[in-house]
Amino acid sequence: MKNILVGIVSFIVFLIIYFLQINFFSWFNISGVKPNLFVILVLFLGLYAGQRNGLVLGIIFGLFLDMTMGRNIGISAIMLSIIGILGGYFDKNFSKDSRITIMLMAVGSTLVFELGSYLLNAMLLSYRIDILNFIRIVIIEMFFNMMLIIILYPLLKKVGYMLENMYKSTQVLTRYF
Repeated sequence: MKNILVGIVSFIVFLIIYFLQINFFSWFNISGVKPNLFVILVLFLGLYAGQRNGLVLGIIFGLFLDMTMGRNIGISAIMLSIIGILGGYFDKNFSKDSRITIMLMAVGSTLVFELGSYLLNAMLLSYRIDILNFIRIVIIEMFFNMMLIIILYPLLKKVGYMLENMYKSTQVLTRYF
């Protein structure tokens, strides 16, 4: 039951982030580059809700993005699912209490997402590879995501630990209860 409830709430948060990404950040960009809020959301879900939930929600959110933004169906789903898996891996191996660690996780996840998306699009659609433009875009996007993590870290941490308590707490009843 709580998986369904958290899934519904996550989808509502995804829709809010989707409209922020499409509307608000189209005005607030650097050289036409917007932050990738979806990478931050799926990384956050992988960190606090677990690897499996990050994987599933990454696939669902990626398919929704692919269908609504008119790209190839499946590329964002693959890359966001990888980010969800990375979030679960980061949860097991790194501390979530440090703002710098979370910033580095977001920067690395952004790099993985953009590099994977670029390579998959280049292979499937035979894009002309422009390394310098790609590097410029990725650096600006990593900077944007890092700044958003700095601003939103207290909120993400508080909500994240509530989410983690829902998913990872063990409800053990002893015999003498």
